[in-house]
Amino acid sequence: MDNALASIFVEVADTLVEEFDLIDFLHMLTDRTADLVGAAAVGLMLADGRGNLEFMAGSNENVKLLELFQLQTREGPCLEAYRTGQAVINVDLSTATARWPRFAPRATDSGFQSVHAFPLRLRSQVIGALNVFGDTKGGDFSGADVPIVQSLADVAAIALLQERALRRGEALTEQLQGALNSRIIIEQAKGAVAYAQAITVDRAFTRIRNYARNHNRKLTEVAQAIVNDQTTPPELD
Repeated sequence: MDNALASIFVEVADTLVEEFDLIDFLHMLTDRTADLVGAAAVGLMLADGRGNLEFMAGSNENVKLLELFQLQTREGPCLEAYRTGQAVINVDLSTATARWPRFAPRATDSGFQSVHAFPLRLRSQVIGALNVFGDTKGGDFSGADVPIVQSLADVAAIALLQERALRRGEALTEQLQGALNSRIIIEQAKGAVAYAQAITVDRAFTRIRNYARNHNRKLTEVAQAIVNDQTTPPELD
């Protein structure tokens, strides 16, 4: 795990270049976290200008739907970690109905057995949360897993707070609102590509993302082109 963790931090450092792509960075973080701890899925939420959490990235489409349900019902581990600034660790979803009466049954119906949530924080400032779902019983985090995942969440928070727009004096709320707008465009592009090519939404996102990286373009820029032109670049195939 040490080598894998080191590789993730190197990738994070490589991502934080002048042309910082926030949405791609958040998706990369959820993917790498899932791989690192063998999680079934990982989701990430950020707070908007009013302090309300918004879903931003997930390692697959299944976790996106569950995270949106969590926001709709206003209960669940991500909201708890965000409100308290403390990690939620090793919760058995089959016995968590009293804690989250609507979220826990929906999570188990989605195939998940356990959940953990980590605040994205810098000192006392919490700007979001990272959700980690497991699909097997007995797959609880060890003592070593918790600080590792929390460190990844902390790195994400630092990256967001120190992103180039902030160094130009722009407000954090403006940056996060821009990210929320970008996510909507990307969701539309995913749906368009999935429909046009008769593939899953997850596969559609992978094609869009790979196209953007291979052509040195921003993920949002490619998604905007797909939505505006109502076509998909042939290279996506």
